[in-house]
Amino acid sequence: MAATHISYGTGRRKCSVARVYVKNGSGEIIINGKPSQDYLMRKTLQMIVEQPFEVTETKGKYDIYANICGGGLTGQAGALRHGIARALVALDSKFRLSLKKAGFLTRDPRMVERKKYGRPGARKRFQFSKR
Repeated sequence: MAATHISYGTGRRKCSVARVYVKNGSGEIIINGKPSQDYLMRKTLQMIVEQPFEVTETKGKYDIYANICGGGLTGQAGALRHGIARALVALDSKFRLSLKKAGFLTRDPRMVERKKYGRPGARKRFQFSKR
């Protein structure tokens, strides 16, 4: 029996945090106990999650087990991509160059801007009236 190497990576995006475990397998992705097709119902989100495997040409070689909390589905998919990329680098350091070049190892710093007092939103203003 082949030795199974398990690797761990934490990914973050907006308010979402993904704890990702990668091990040798058949390409199965389990998110919070559900298959990725059932959890991430949009094709675009599934494509985001699979991008690190396409860059490293390892599609179908590793199983993913992830626990994700916080945020919405788009933020969770981005956090999962970040966590998978970090776990792949921990598993094999030769993936680092290609993942770094694709920008998957960098945490996306964009966050929702806070609402300011005296305004209805972060940037929106109440309607101006001269009289």
